[in-house]
Order: sequence, then structure tokens, then C-alpha cells
Amino acid sequence: MSAARPPEGAHAPSGGSAVHEVTSVGAPMSAARPPEGAHAPSGGSAGHEVTTAGPLTAHRVWRLGAEIDTDQLAPGAYMKLGIEGIAPHCLEAVRPGFAGAVRAGDVIAAGPGFGIGSSREQAAAALVQLGVRAVIAPSFSGLFFRNAFNLGLLLLTCPAAEQLRDGELVELDLQRMQVVGSAGRRLACEPIPPFLLEMVQAGGLMNQLRRKLQAAR
Repeated sequence: MSAARPPEGAHAPSGGSAVHEVTSVGAPMSAARPPEGAHAPSGGSAGHEVTTAGPLTAHRVWRLGAEIDTDQLAPGAYMKLGIEGIAPHCLEAVRPGFAGAVRAGDVIAAGPGFGIGSSREQAAAALVQLGVRAVIAPSFSGLFFRNAFNLGLLLLTCPAAEQLRDGELVELDLQRMQVVGSAGRRLACEPIPPFLLEMVQAGGLMNQLRRKLQAAR
């Protein structure tokens, strides 16, 4: 079973919110896989549908700039400490105090090129460890995209992500693939294949595989 990987030359897509349920009939198991600096693959098969359960939930925005790299997300000096030791230092070089102030369910809105740099999985894992609900950006590194979905981190490829303001409350409407900002303004996101939404809902690729194995017994 390969890892999440979108198509060559694509921007990265993202996953589902806690108030969304993704149902699928016979979803193929493949890996999320975008290319370096790619756009999100579109799509899903006719046998999939995304349904919204209940009202949308508000998420606080943490605004960052362009080209946030993996060393800023998971500083190399702390790699030997494990994810519990790395996460408290996440983004300290560009947003001091972020790790101590971010709350479960918050989202990051950033400029293009989010996750550039090395292939270190800890860059995405640190955000998951801190409870970040989603990252919203115009584009993502292909390697970061793959790692994020494999770990259950939702990525939303949104060309207008930089319009979001720090501290703003937004809702993630995954049925319409839109970020709903203040005053009800809606920012369109690129479509996400249903199997990737399922992966996020399951909490990552390994959890998804465990569920499938248990269901097959």
C-alpha cells in the first residue's frame, strides 16, 4: 500500500472537518501523491459522496507567510526528542508562542509553497500533535502534501487563502469545498478525492488500513 500521493504538477488538496462525514462505496486504496509544488488532484468516483452532518464549526485562523518550510515546522535541532519534544518548537522561528497558544481545531492560513524543504514527516506530525485542524494555502510542497494526508492532516488548496486574517473565525464547508470567512464570504478550494477525505477522517493512512482490515475479518 503506497502513501498519499497526488498527480504530477498539482497543488495539494485537503480533508474533512469534525462535523463532516465522508461515506464511500468501494473506495480504492491508494496513496496521496502530488508532485513538487503541485495543485490538488480533483475528483472522486461516482461511487463516493461527501455528506455534511450538522452545523459547520468555527475555527480560529493563524496567519502565516509564504514558503513556510519543514525546518520551521519541525526544527532540526529537536529531531532526536520525538514528536512530543518537537511540537513545542513548531513555528517558533516565524511565529513565537504559536505552539503554546494554538488550540485544537484551529487552522493555519498561509501563502504559497507551504511545507517546502525536506521530506521529514515530523513537519506534518507536529501540527497534528498540536491539534491543528487544517492548513489552508494556495499551494503545498508535494512531499509535505503526501505526509500530511498520510498522518490525517487536512490540507485545503485555496488560491485566495491569503485573504484570510489572523484571528478570524472561519468554517470549512467540505461539501462545497469552500472556506467560509467572516460576513459569510466564501473562498473556493480545489476538489479533494474522496479517498483522501476518508484518510483524514480516519486519522491517517495507518488508522484507515486498520479499519479496513478489521472490517474484512
